[in-house]
Amino acid sequence: MGAVKVPESNPTPQVRSDGRMFVTTRWSVVLRAGGASPEQARVALEQLCRDYWYPLYAYVRRKGHGPEDASDLTQDFFAKLLANDFAQGVSPEGGRFRSFLLTALNRFLISGWQKGQRLRRGGGVVIGSLDALIEERGEASYVGEAAHGDTPDRLFQRAWAETLLARVLDRLAEECAARADVRFDVLKPFLTAGDEPPALADAAARLGLALPAFKSLLHRFRQRYRELLLDEVGQTVGTHGDVAEELRGLLQALRGG
Repeated sequence: MGAVKVPESNPTPQVRSDGRMFVTTRWSVVLRAGGASPEQARVALEQLCRDYWYPLYAYVRRKGHGPEDASDLTQDFFAKLLANDFAQGVSPEGGRFRSFLLTALNRFLISGWQKGQRLRRGGGVVIGSLDALIEERGEASYVGEAAHGDTPDRLFQRAWAETLLARVLDRLAEECAARADVRFDVLKPFLTAGDEPPALADAAARLGLALPAFKSLLHRFRQRYRELLLDEVGQTVGTHGDVAEELRGLLQALRGG
């Protein structure tokens, strides 16, 4: 899974000062699940689980479980999480969904799951789609991690950061597709931190733009990327104030710190 860039500058000024962008974010909704809208909280949790299943699968694999058991463990963990009254006992714990998930997963693993003791899964389409994702993509993605010597915890943190950042690129790609903007594929290499991007002049020529016009376009794309990054991070933390710290944590994980 290719890494992408995290803005080095302090992102806080780009967040709306009234904090409204965080009022209906998914994790803050889950944290308020005991309030007036538990069903809304469940839907929010289901979406978060669907988006961030892979770091948990990678963690379980690095813990020494084989592919079949890791798949069962991950699926059964999510089934239990979604079937139970998840609002009970949930605390912000620094306001981070990833911290909550890793703590809950470790408790689940310690609780004595045994091969053959599969949970009776509920959740309908949500659990079904998770099963399919894990079965189809879990091991294929993990094989790419095999060369790394990360501990389970460090692999989880890095996989989480890469998953979140990949989601940001996917969202930007979806926005471009919705308006039939075919420039995304040309601009994407300038957002990723993996392969060396092509020369600016070559990319500008592909789009039929003069170099100054291409630089202006790239600047706008990078601005939108940062906005989506802040929003995506905001979906996984509890408060406005947690976003900058979470971004620093993501960058540290990508650097192997």
